[in-house]
Amino acid sequence: MGIQGVVMAGSAHATLGTASRARSAPTRTTWPLAAVAAAFTLAQLLLVPPGMGLGWDETVYVSQVGHHAPAAFFSAPRARGVSLLVAPVAAWSSSTALLRLYLALLSGLALFWALRAWRGLFPVRVLALAGGLFGSLWVTLFYGPQAMPNLWVALGALAAVGCFLRARTGRTALWGLAGGAALMAWMRPVDAVWAVLPLVAAGLARRRWRALLALSAGLAAGAAEWVAEAYTSYGGLARRLSDGSAIQGGLGWHLAVVDQLRALGGRTLCRPCTGALPHPLLTLWWFALPSLAALAVTVALRARRPAATLLPLGCAATAAFPYLFLIGYAAPRFLLPAYALLAVPLADALARLLSARRAPVRALVCAGLAAHLAAQLAVAVRTTDNTVRAREAWARTVAVLHGHGVRPPCLLTGHEAIPVAYAAGCASAATTGPNANATPDAITRTARRMPVAALVPAGAAPPGYARGWTSTAVGTVRLYYVVPGTGS
Repeated sequence: MGIQGVVMAGSAHATLGTASRARSAPTRTTWPLAAVAAAFTLAQLLLVPPGMGLGWDETVYVSQVGHHAPAAFFSAPRARGVSLLVAPVAAWSSSTALLRLYLALLSGLALFWALRAWRGLFPVRVLALAGGLFGSLWVTLFYGPQAMPNLWVALGALAAVGCFLRARTGRTALWGLAGGAALMAWMRPVDAVWAVLPLVAAGLARRRWRALLALSAGLAAGAAEWVAEAYTSYGGLARRLSDGSAIQGGLGWHLAVVDQLRALGGRTLCRPCTGALPHPLLTLWWFALPSLAALAVTVALRARRPAATLLPLGCAATAAFPYLFLIGYAAPRFLLPAYALLAVPLADALARLLSARRAPVRALVCAGLAAHLAAQLAVAVRTTDNTVRAREAWARTVAVLHGHGVRPPCLLTGHEAIPVAYAAGCASAATTGPNANATPDAITRTARRMPVAALVPAGAAPPGYARGWTSTAVGTVRLYYVVPGTGS
């Protein structure tokens, strides 16, 4: 072979080597994130029994597309995103296990997508650690396989911020930004607005018009149905927002920080939020967040990449603000978007500590992470066990209802009527409260043509329309029921 042949062969070998490295680079930056997402899905399936019955809010969302029972009342603050998300399963199957498997797999894929949106902004080890930090929180694991909107707002926000920071790299990032914004608005439009306020401010300050256009298009696409429904079913957008505020106790200045702290021990809804604070081991990570955020800012400033850290921190703050200061009750899931947005900057700070030359620092961080993981898993197990027991009690109530002849078509009212009614295959109704959709006279008329039951907490008086009905005790509730044509 001559000199020219050697040169050509060498050039070809170099070209093939470059191509091979180019092909392997995405793999090296992808598989750790895929492994984290797969572990997140597996942990959900291990910790949350697939057969765990549907909760109150889940029932509302699933019943809109399922055929197991009539749709539950859909109040003003809710959006139809979750209903559409579960429709591929719930529209043809009433299997809760199948629905939870579907949501666990889908949430794992969404976590992978959201983390991958940050590629190039941080090393892959930081992104993998961020996924581990967020995915190992008990509230993330608990709600991953459930038909609830907050986790999807969180993953949409994480993807949107990452794509906003990469918006100048090409159309893929712009599409990702629009997709993340649409996912947030699809699930909870008002939460989406709070989460993107810093993106809007940064876009205007830096004249990032293409990014702002993609963000606006995504928000508009996701919120379009909710806005249209406001005018067709709720008396207009202003009325829907007003009704939503009233249902949540009236939005205004409410210091709910301590309420959220109380909920960290495994209380899925803290309303009213009273009682002792959880064990310090369960809340220590919460108090560490400000210090880790400050360290993340310091690391970013030294590395001369402040935007990639300051922007998600700002979005986390605005996403958390209404749930810490404007609502008079607490639920841990409300802060999932903030936790997701904090995950990447905090993982960057922890990665810096783990790479420190001082062995005691590394050992302390590893010990802290291990203790945090153990505490989160313990809360996840306890919360799941308590939830399973509560929903098994609903199933026993359903069995008693069916045993006394309250079978579809039927109507349930009263205490926890929405989830029990759906499990029983009945419609649900309320005469007072945020889910009011009937009058006592209407329920009385219904009782003349189909079985109707009222669920009343033990020791409480029944509603006026049910005082002459047959009653029986089931656990912590008493059933008042009437079955036309049977004398009961």
